[in-house]
Amino acid sequence: MTSVNLCLTGFGRVGRAFSRIIDEKREACRIRYGLDLRLAAVLKSDGGLYSIKKTGLVGISDLRGDSLRGHPAWNGEIPVDKILAEIERGCLVECTPTDLKTGEPGLSYIRKALGKEWHIAAASKGALVLNFKELAATARRKNAVIKYSGATAAALPTLDTGQISLAGAEVIRIDGILTGTTNLILSRMEEGLSFEEALKEARDRGIAEPDPSLDIDGWDTACKILLISNAVAGAELQLQDIRRAGIRHVSGEELRTARNKGTSLKLLGRMTRENDKIRAEVGLFALDPNHPLFSISGTNKGVTFLTDTMDQVTVSGGKSGPSGTAAALLKDIINIYVR
Repeated sequence: MTSVNLCLTGFGRVGRAFSRIIDEKREACRIRYGLDLRLAAVLKSDGGLYSIKKTGLVGISDLRGDSLRGHPAWNGEIPVDKILAEIERGCLVECTPTDLKTGEPGLSYIRKALGKEWHIAAASKGALVLNFKELAATARRKNAVIKYSGATAAALPTLDTGQISLAGAEVIRIDGILTGTTNLILSRMEEGLSFEEALKEARDRGIAEPDPSLDIDGWDTACKILLISNAVAGAELQLQDIRRAGIRHVSGEELRTARNKGTSLKLLGRMTRENDKIRAEVGLFALDPNHPLFSISGTNKGVTFLTDTMDQVTVSGGKSGPSGTAAALLKDIINIYVR
């Protein structure tokens, strides 16, 4: 049995979903993988809590972020350096909000964890998008692993497919419906709902963020296609390299007109390779029925890889929302320790 200490940074919707899935899957991970996953610490911007007990923290999966202060282990001044030094080395689970200007606070958490030779499983995108080369170099020096399936379309196995299943092939193009929120909005608008009504449904179903601008303005998809392209195609894209448009100004009439013409408008992240030059963009594309992502609707996602030797490979589905991201984090942690 391998004991793994987990330090969770951020206790919003994804962080809470992760704490729940650790509770639910702990015994199964012990039996199937020989891993005893222990949530040893939870850090928020105003403090946190941690435990050096073998059981780790218990009784927090049903708490909200603001109620953590009532937990017996709460400490309002708890520096991450202290936790990482006092708890046996494990995996930092990074779930803080994405900041595309500074990468903080996730960037500082990841830097400090790598400095202590902790592995990383990340759902937050900011630090990875802005500083991946630096963080990857540090991880190599420290013999640590960075996994980030949760930052690249949650439960849809984009990185697993591109890095493992397509190993040895050159990826020529990637098309991805990478955000369940926008795909649901477009699907429901095509059926007759207004943008506001469709967005409300996405919120009611728990997949849209309280501030949905990263999704509907295309930033979330841009981050995901950047991370996937750099990991799978060897690109060195930066966010400013990606031409981006969202769905904020699309009308239901446009969507229904496209459908009447036999096509379907989808928000795609697209990467293309031509003469060894790689480009990426985000925007609405009219897909014809022959495209493998044509029929992807609702909260479903999908990604298509076109390669030189394996032709076209598509995966679709994958749960959206916090629980899907939490499941992807758990998968990454298992794959870090079971190789």
